[in-house]
Order: sequence, then C-alpha cells, then structure tokens
Amino acid sequence: MEINWVILGWLIDMILNGFVWLIIAAFSVLIIDMTDTWTRKAIKWMGKVDDWIRIFIDNLFKWIQKKNLKIISSIILLIIFGILAQLGIIPKLIT
Repeated sequence: MEINWVILGWLIDMILNGFVWLIIAAFSVLIIDMTDTWTRKAIKWMGKVDDWIRIFIDNLFKWIQKKNLKIISSIILLIIFGILAQLGIIPKLIT
C-alpha cells in the first residue's frame, strides 16, 4: 500500500491549524471576558461621577440663588462650564 504524502501532510496541517485556532479562541474569550468586566465597571463609575456632578451643580445653583451673588456666580459658573465643556460632559447634562 502506497502512502499519499500530499494528503497526509494536508491532514497534519489541518489538525495543527485547528489546535492553533483553538488556543487563539480560548485566549480571545478570556480577554473578551476581562474587558467586558472592565467596561461594566467603567460604565457604573461614570454613572456615579455623573450623579456627583449633577448634585454638585444643583447645590451650587441653590447656593448662588440663596446668597444672591451675581459677579462671583458668573465667574464660578464660567469656570465650571468651561471645565465641563472641555471634558465633554455638557451635552450629557443637557439631555
């Protein structure tokens, strides 16, 4: 019986490629799970920071209205809104 070396080489190549892709898939699933966890934590943290910013600005507006401050309130709000605009939070506060 004669061995067809081309077919044997093709079979060995397919098996080795299968193992390599299995290893790549296993590492990819692990990396995707880790980054998915990190993304969820980051989104929760962003929600908390957003709530803190909203509370801070609301309290600042109430304080300014209570004290009836015009010039100081303008400067403080200009600084705060400038920082929030640079961070890209202003559109989120508007919606």
